Amino acid sequence: MSKLTFLAALLLLGANAWAHEGHDDAEPAAPAGAYVPQRLPDGSVFLPKPSQRQMDLRTVQTAAQESARALELNGRVIMDPNAGGKVQAIIAGRVTPGPKGLPVAGQTVRQGEVLAYVTPAVGGNSRSLAVSRLNRLRELSDTVPKKTLEEAEAAVANEQMVAPVAGVISAAYVVAGQVVDARETLFEVVDPARLQIEALVYEVALGNSIASAYALVGNEKLPLKFVGAARTMREQALPVTFRAEGELAKRLAVGQPVKIVAQTGQRVQGVPVPAAALMKNPANQSVVWIKTAPEAFAPRVVTLEPLDGANVLVTSGLAGGERVVTQAAALLNQVR
Repeated sequence: MSKLTFLAALLLLGANAWAHEGHDDAEPAAPAGAYVPQRLPDGSVFLPKPSQRQMDLRTVQTAAQESARALELNGRVIMDPNAGGKVQAIIAGRVTPGPKGLPVAGQTVRQGEVLAYVTPAVGGNSRSLAVSRLNRLRELSDTVPKKTLEEAEAAVANEQMVAPVAGVISAAYVVAGQVVDARETLFEVVDPARLQIEALVYEVALGNSIASAYALVGNEKLPLKFVGAARTMREQALPVTFRAEGELAKRLAVGQPVKIVAQTGQRVQGVPVPAAALMKNPANQSVVWIKTAPEAFAPRVVTLEPLDGANVLVTSGLAGGERVVTQAAALLNQVR
């Protein structure tokens, strides 16, 4: 036996002598040269630089600051009563198209434009008799009272359905020849640049302390102007009204539910981070991923409050100066 073989045997026997029951490696180390993303036993993730570039991972350095306390409200888009309205029939009758035909949803109309006519139903099917009576009265116009002639003309006159404001048709409920009742809604007209959002606040005191607000439309923030809070409770809550401002408001539709973040005059200390950085761990806790080394990332359980719709305020679990993953956090969270 050569000297090298003898030394190797001694080393092997020594290693076996030191190992005993209960001290076997439960999790073998990664094989040499394994340069791939992997979840480590402590829950952190090893992510090589090539994988970071492939995932387009981005981080941002956080900073602690004092911010306004915010509330998350569920809102609904409504029409501005001064820039929208309904077209309703005053009399019962049959719908006939206007000069340009019946308008459809999305069509632009001018204020005062005739949208349709409603031909009244006089005495059931006796409209022809009413027309004949009107013709006879016109022949005797010199001997019959003017009031009687005007009543006969009104009985057969078509009611004009006109647009109450300039805007677009948001809803159309009739077709040609349809019979409608009095006070039935035929069309709704809104100005898409002047919409309002109504929300319910369940703490009355907070309804009067709102300083500013934002609505989240997709991934963008829509600034809102606080109009005021009602003085009558509805469903055990206080209705508050906001006015949508900016070009982004034209993407809203009447009746659309939106999430509102309203900021109050109260102040709170925390670390603002983008909402896209928030993930959920297996225990359904909110976490953010912290970059602890060039190729190492660790999850951090945090508590948070709403901030402005696109960002949230971390009130515990995160300190200023740490680097938080803001892009590709969902991919990082899936590494196993």
